[in-house]
Amino acid sequence: MEIAEKTLGIWLVRAESEALALCLQRRLGVDGVRVTLYRPWLTPDLPQQQQFGAAYRQHRQWVMLAASGIAVRFLDGLLRDKHSDPAVVLLDEAGRHAVALLAGHEGGANQLAYRVANAVGAAPVLSTATEALKPLVLGVGCRKNVSEEQIAAAVLFALAERELTDVREVATVDLKANEPGLLAFCARHGLPLRVLGHATVAARPWTRQPSDWVRHNVGLDGVCEPCALIASPRGHLIVPKTALNGVAVAIVEDKWMEIA
Repeated sequence: MEIAEKTLGIWLVRAESEALALCLQRRLGVDGVRVTLYRPWLTPDLPQQQQFGAAYRQHRQWVMLAASGIAVRFLDGLLRDKHSDPAVVLLDEAGRHAVALLAGHEGGANQLAYRVANAVGAAPVLSTATEALKPLVLGVGCRKNVSEEQIAAAVLFALAERELTDVREVATVDLKANEPGLLAFCARHGLPLRVLGHATVAARPWTRQPSDWVRHNVGLDGVCEPCALIASPRGHLIVPKTALNGVAVAIVEDKWMEIA
C-alpha cells in the first residue's frame, strides 16, 4: 500500500491526553497535512501495542503522547531501515518536551519535533550528532514584513567571522512566528525555527538594550537576546543585540564543552 506523503498519526495512550492531541491536530493539520488521531482505548479487547503495530506504517510521521518506556515497547520489532521507517516524535502528556525519537534526519523527525514544540510551547529535543555539535543559537526580532534578504544581511552581519553552519537554530517570539522573510530565510538555510510564547519571554526579560519600539509594538523589553538565551539556557551571550535595517539579531553560544 502506497502511503500519502503528507500524513501524520497522533497516538494517544490515555483519554486524558485528548485536549493536547486535539490542539496538535488543529495546529499541525495545515498545508495539506492530514492528521489522524488514534484512541486505542475504544478497542479494549485488542492490546494497544498490537493496535499500534497495525497502524505504524500507515503514516510517514507519528507523534506519540506517552512515556518513553511505552514508546520503546511499542516500537519493538517494527523497525526495518532508517530510510523507510516512519519518523516518531515523543511528546510527554504535560506537553513539555518534544523528543525526536526515530528517523531524525531521513524521516524528518527533527523538523517535526520543532513543529510539535512550537504548536504547544514545548522544548524540542534532538539527539543527532549533526545538530548537537552546532554551538550557536540566533535570537531574531524584526519589523513586520521584512524581506528574506534583510534577515540574511542582519544575520551575516552579526555572525561576522563565524559560519552559518555553526548555527543550531533560530529563536523568536510567537508574534513573529509567521513572518514570511524569517520563514524563507530558515527554509533556505535548513535552520529550524523555535517559537517562544510571549509570556515565556516576558517572564525572562534578559535584554541589555531595552527598546521603546519593541515595548510599544510587542509588549516586551526585547526579543532577540531573551529568545536566544531561553533557547540555549547554559549558553553565553557572545553577540548582544545587533540591529540592521529593521532586523535585530543576538547570538548565544552553547558552552557544553566547559562542563566539568
